[in-house]
Amino acid sequence: MIIKEINAEKILDSRGEESISVFVRTEQGSFSASSPSGKSKGKHEAASFIESISHDISVLRNFKVGFDFRKFEDLIKIEELIRGKIGANSLYALEASLLKAAAYEQNLPLWKFLNEKAEKFPFPVANIIGGGLHTALTGGKRTDFQEFLIIPKGKRVSDNFFIMKKAHELAGNILKLRGAKGGLNDEGAWATSLETEGCLSVLNQVREELARELDMEIDIGIDAAASSFFKLNYNYKNPVRHLKSREQVRYISELIEKFRLSYVEDPLQEEDFSGFRALRERIKRPCIVVGDDLTTSSLERFKEALKEKSIGGIILKPNQIGSLIEINRIVGFCKKLGIATIISHRSGETMDYTIADLAFAWQCNFLKTSVMGKEREIKWKRLIEIEKSFESG
Repeated sequence: MIIKEINAEKILDSRGEESISVFVRTEQGSFSASSPSGKSKGKHEAASFIESISHDISVLRNFKVGFDFRKFEDLIKIEELIRGKIGANSLYALEASLLKAAAYEQNLPLWKFLNEKAEKFPFPVANIIGGGLHTALTGGKRTDFQEFLIIPKGKRVSDNFFIMKKAHELAGNILKLRGAKGGLNDEGAWATSLETEGCLSVLNQVREELARELDMEIDIGIDAAASSFFKLNYNYKNPVRHLKSREQVRYISELIEKFRLSYVEDPLQEEDFSGFRALRERIKRPCIVVGDDLTTSSLERFKEALKEKSIGGIILKPNQIGSLIEINRIVGFCKKLGIATIISHRSGETMDYTIADLAFAWQCNFLKTSVMGKEREIKWKRLIEIEKSFESG
């Protein structure tokens, strides 16, 4: 496949903020991919853009064409030429558009171009109730943790999509009855005035109702995004309290036990590798301790987390690092070591569904995104489309 032209333009994400879309033209046509943008960012994330979006667009428009691109590994050559000249958002959008073009040239869906042996679908991790930096106040309050999550355990993607929708509806009804319901936040999750344990009790009730009425099982979890309220101590506002690292470990472990949590993401601040390890050593029930701000989709940070035995799972956001080569290497390490992989959306999303193909092709354990809003739903609909292609033979 010969690259004839590369172009790029500014777009608006689901929050109405600027991001980038990249177009690659070959003899077969034009292929595009866009990058989301994060609001809650780890300080070790790569810069989204170098200087500005306009700078990155200029670099891309002047990038060498005539390049022969045929396989995933050819991204290494692309990165040698352009990495460091554009930001992570732009690099990811470029790499995704190149992969789409190469897949089309070979008459393959993207996932099959990447891994024709893929067969196991990721389970969803869905944001149902939101707080932290993504969420407006409700009655002058919001929960300190960023996300309250469910993990449906159905056998089919389409079943799990239905479960997520139903859980979201049930949670909204319960919050309304409790007089604590706000609107939808950046990610389509419910805002609420409830404190952490109140939110978890709502998800527990949702879990019980789904089991009783529909015979459907879900696990529940949290994304604390603890760095967002850490400064010397963990400074909670709802209710007000200030916890040292060892107290935060104890508090999170108590929540895991009390509410039977199966998934906790960023329970401690982004530099506290030893705190993550202490939590893993303390908990007594099966629960994945997941790094996001801790690891920022970086192979270097991931290796540090492995050395410290800090995590049992890792969030992978392509635009955190830009390089799909690097993320694929992390996935490879995780599979060998039994670390759970979670491909994730960002709070500012686009209509691009590439992460669904990546999650399936790389046989990741989970795909994390919300269930409300067209930019979120398109990821699940893409997975359902892939599932149907298997079922139809």
